[in-house]
Amino acid sequence: MQSKRVHLGPYLLRLALPLGLGLLAAGLFSTTRSLEAYNRSPYPLPPTPRFNERAALPTETSSLIDQARIPVEFKLLRGETVTQVFQKLGLEGHEVRQAANALAERVDLRDLKAGNQYSAFFNPDATLASFELTLAGSGRVEMTRRGEAWESDWQPFERKVEIRGLKGTLSGSLESSIRGAGGPSTLAYRMADIFQWDLDFARDLQRGDRFEVLYEEILLDGEFHAIGNVLALVYQNKERLHEAYRYGETGVYYDGEGRPLEKMFLRSPLRYSRVTSMFSKRRFHPVLKEYRPHYGVDYGAPLGTPVQVTASGTVVSAGWDRGGGNVVKVKHNGGYVTAYLHLSRFAPGLRAGARVRQGDIVAFTGATGLASGPHLDYRVKYREQWIDPLSLKSVRDEPIPSHKLASFRAYRDGLRAAIANGAPETLGLPRRLDTQLATNDTPGKSAGTATAR
Repeated sequence: MQSKRVHLGPYLLRLALPLGLGLLAAGLFSTTRSLEAYNRSPYPLPPTPRFNERAALPTETSSLIDQARIPVEFKLLRGETVTQVFQKLGLEGHEVRQAANALAERVDLRDLKAGNQYSAFFNPDATLASFELTLAGSGRVEMTRRGEAWESDWQPFERKVEIRGLKGTLSGSLESSIRGAGGPSTLAYRMADIFQWDLDFARDLQRGDRFEVLYEEILLDGEFHAIGNVLALVYQNKERLHEAYRYGETGVYYDGEGRPLEKMFLRSPLRYSRVTSMFSKRRFHPVLKEYRPHYGVDYGAPLGTPVQVTASGTVVSAGWDRGGGNVVKVKHNGGYVTAYLHLSRFAPGLRAGARVRQGDIVAFTGATGLASGPHLDYRVKYREQWIDPLSLKSVRDEPIPSHKLASFRAYRDGLRAAIANGAPETLGLPRRLDTQLATNDTPGKSAGTATAR
């Protein structure tokens, strides 16, 4: 009689399949409950750290593990208050007031702006442990929670001023050329300010022009923050050499012969733009479709570009003209009148009889009146006769007194050598500009002090 073999494989498989599915369902249910609890939690639990954590057995170092904090970074939102910030971080009632008061001891809350960065540090139980807030260009306040109270400290940024030299050739826009030479593009606007009486940066610049600059670079905690004073600037334009040297306590710029660069009229009423139409006795009008005189210079610029008055004087009128749209007229010494046409709006408070200084913003570009698009029509009248603004001859201020010329020339030669050699340390006077901010003062409470290195 033969025995029958029983094959258990199929039976075990049938038992294992339902059992495995049941365990999987239980795991999913447990995970879902955990996620729901996490989402319903009123506390801003920190995200999973970006490093591997190992579970530690209870030892004598457990207290250190309990104090571990995980930072979470935020930015102050527009219109957000300090109270809302601390409430968002999980504080309630008197806890919010205590934290806000501790912060106010170190910074003026009115100085806080949208975009200010702050970091929150949470304990493993999701309670707020410490708080840091950074004020751009100033420093950082650090707050640590000690039971019910807060301890705060102010850490100012280390501020240094270093002298930098830059050489380059104009190959495109001035900003891109400066970037290509290794400098900050904002230096272009500082150069335009210095040469605004001699160079029209919308018309006079050409490819191949060479420039050399010696300037201060302001560093905060070792990072670039801003451009300080421009000490020397040389620009080779066409066949003419333009030089500017900052000299004296007032920071006036002089050319190589000690003559001030500042003149009665600016070369252009717009800091940075392009000429789209010249002064002409017979020009085809793009709107009226006929030939007629054009007594000004048109500068193409985006709508709302600030318009600067080119010389100090008194506002004659600020109102509407049928052809010119919104127009500002200013009377100057020597029988000159300047006019600014097609404006979108006037500067606040501008009115007839108001005194304006050279460089003041009087209006903003537009396309009002007979204009085919946004631009500025700038005109100059001399003794009741319209003249070409680009041919206007400017009158310089007083030069350096003869008894100070020797001192100026020595200083100028030092700046020239520094630019040529790329070695600011060879200078005498600018070396004292390399300073470091050494203060523990709170911003807004008292001024910082600079000490020479």
